[in-house]
Amino acid sequence: MKLLKLPVYSRQKTGRGPARRLRASSEIPAVIYGKSGVRHLTVKDPEFRLLMRAVAGTAALVEISEQGGAPTLSLLQEIQRDARTDRFVHIDLKEVSANELMRAVIPVRIVGEAIGVKLEAGIIEVSRHELHVKCLPKDLPDLITIDVTDLHVNNSIHVRELKPIPGVTFADRPDEVVLACLIPKVEEEPVAADAAAAVPAEGEAAAAAVGPDGKPVAAPAAGADGKAAAPAAGAKGAPAAAGAKGAAPAAGAKGAPAAAPAKGAAPAAKPAKK
Repeated sequence: MKLLKLPVYSRQKTGRGPARRLRASSEIPAVIYGKSGVRHLTVKDPEFRLLMRAVAGTAALVEISEQGGAPTLSLLQEIQRDARTDRFVHIDLKEVSANELMRAVIPVRIVGEAIGVKLEAGIIEVSRHELHVKCLPKDLPDLITIDVTDLHVNNSIHVRELKPIPGVTFADRPDEVVLACLIPKVEEEPVAADAAAAVPAEGEAAAAAVGPDGKPVAAPAAGADGKAAAPAAGAKGAPAAAGAKGAAPAAGAKGAPAAAPAKGAAPAAKPAKK
C-alpha cells in the first residue's frame, strides 16, 4: 500500500467565478465525498504536482489534512485537466474508512516476453488496462502485475486466472479477458479489375492473330488517337475514298463525256476544207 499526504484548505465560495480566481492564483478547487458529507477544498498546484509525481500511474491512498483538523483517508476519484494548457482544474476525492471494505481501480502492468511473441510471431493485445478490486485500505495493491512469459499464440488470460493477491478480491467478471496473444492480421491489397481486364487471355490473343483463311494477319497500326488506322487507298477490301461514289471518270477515259468549254473561252477552230 502506498500512502501519500496532501495538505488541503477549506473554501466557502463555490461556482465558476471563485473557481476561476483560484486557478489564476495557482490553486485547484477540490471536493471530497464521504459519509461525513461533502466538503469543498482548495489544493496548491505545486503541492498536487508533487503528489502526482509520487503516484506515477499507480493506485495510492491519499491522507488529506486541513490546518488544525484531523487527517482523512481518501482515494483520488477523478482529476480534470485543461486540454489546451494541461493544467489541473478540478480534483474529486473519495473518503474511505480504515476498517471498511472499499472498491478501487488498479492499473495493470505486463511483465516478461511471451513465448508467442518471441517464437511464434504473435503480439500481445491488452483488453483491460485497469481492474476493479475490493479490499481494506491497508491491503490496497499499487499495481496488478501479470507475467506473460509462458503465453502462446491464440491463448489468453482471464480474470479468474490472475495470481491471487492477499486480502484482495477481483470485482470484475471471472470470464472477462484481460489480455491475449494473437497473430496480427495482414490485409491484402485489392487487384484492380480494369488492370486484369486489360490483359487478353492467351486463347484470345492467338485467335486475333490468325485470319479466317488460317493465315496470320498483322494487327492494324494505331492512329494518333489510339484507334486502328484505315487501310491504304487501293488496298484490297479498302473502302472507296470520300466522294468516289458518282464521281465523273477521268478526262479521256473511254465513255467519258466531253469536257464543257470554259466560260469565256474561244471556240475551237473548225477543220480546214479540202
